[in-house]
Amino acid sequence: MATLAPQSAAARAPDPLDVSRSELYRDDVWQAPFAEIRARGGIHWHDQTDYGPFWSIASYKPITYIESLPDVFSSQAGGITIADFREGVDVKLPMFIAMDRPKHTGQRRTVAPAFTPSEMARMTDDIRRRTADILDELPIGREFDWVDTVSIELTTQMLALLFDFPWEDRRKLTFWSDWAGDIEIYKDEAKRAERLKHMFECGAYFQQLWNSKLGKDPTPDLISMMIHSDAMAEMDPHEFIGNLILLIVGGNDTTRNSMTAYAYGLSQFPDERAKLEADPSLIHNATQEIIRWQTPLAHMRRTATQDHEVEGHLIREGDKVALWYISANRDESVFDDPDSIRVDRPNARRHLAFGHGIHRCVGARLAELQISVLLEEMAKRRLRVEAAGEPERVLASFVHGYRKLPVEVVRY
Repeated sequence: MATLAPQSAAARAPDPLDVSRSELYRDDVWQAPFAEIRARGGIHWHDQTDYGPFWSIASYKPITYIESLPDVFSSQAGGITIADFREGVDVKLPMFIAMDRPKHTGQRRTVAPAFTPSEMARMTDDIRRRTADILDELPIGREFDWVDTVSIELTTQMLALLFDFPWEDRRKLTFWSDWAGDIEIYKDEAKRAERLKHMFECGAYFQQLWNSKLGKDPTPDLISMMIHSDAMAEMDPHEFIGNLILLIVGGNDTTRNSMTAYAYGLSQFPDERAKLEADPSLIHNATQEIIRWQTPLAHMRRTATQDHEVEGHLIREGDKVALWYISANRDESVFDDPDSIRVDRPNARRHLAFGHGIHRCVGARLAELQISVLLEEMAKRRLRVEAAGEPERVLASFVHGYRKLPVEVVRY
């Protein structure tokens, strides 16, 4: 199916089922169109959107089916977001999440040792100490921005440690992540050019880190792991930048936005918060439930490499396919009362927020650990977060997150 040039938004009436519209996520009204698509069978073809035509896969079952066929539904052919690459405007920055087998396998295996259970055990005390330091400095009973003070700071510190990144410059990681993950920039060529400039600045900074570790003994940071691997030691500069961006965005957005969802979400469900406060043994399950409820990356994109039928729909070679994890995690056929947070939900761990199959998030354990430690340290101090207003949300259909959240922290 040929890709058509998208009409401008002003030239057509909005399609109520066009779930790529960024304002749905900014205004937190995305639930209804996805529920309608699921009610119609969970698969829907969009003729015209700002991102061109594509299939929306909105139900749990067909998403896991497509994810189980990575050779039929490619991550490499068109990239991992519904925003297309533009010749003459963009520069390809390959990354292993947007690669197919066998290259994907080798590069993923290179970084996977940073996220093993033994590494999680090694890092736990440090994560707990840093979390405690931040919580002990919170202004009890006074309003502050949870996103900047807690979520961004904790995740940026973790990224700095993973990369052995200079501590005083760690906020650069947040800055680069925000530019890299914003697919709204697709619609503005000037901003696309500015993003490219920032990505090359990121690459140049990390090239200096890389050079400083050449010829040195292996250390447990990601740069050293790349240097001492067969699969990634000889990456060209664009591939190096691409994989850095993947690890920065992946390490930043999932954890940062789930930490904010904990603060905001439990304020919306005070009975569930009370249940968690009364029984801290629910923390690990609550962590999975918060990640499900938030779904920090709304979608991943695949491109069909051949004609293939999915639940009665013929997806043709070259078609763009959006896997809406955010909708699968609200699928009524899998999760009872899916729009609510239930800290004791029995199947919370079945969520698809980390994807499914060979591309499942390599850093999932670390994200879960950081969030669980935050909840444990809050419980240890008997601290409760109360939202003091509505959050400012990200205007995007890819990163599903928060810019700001005013809160007060009180003791219970």
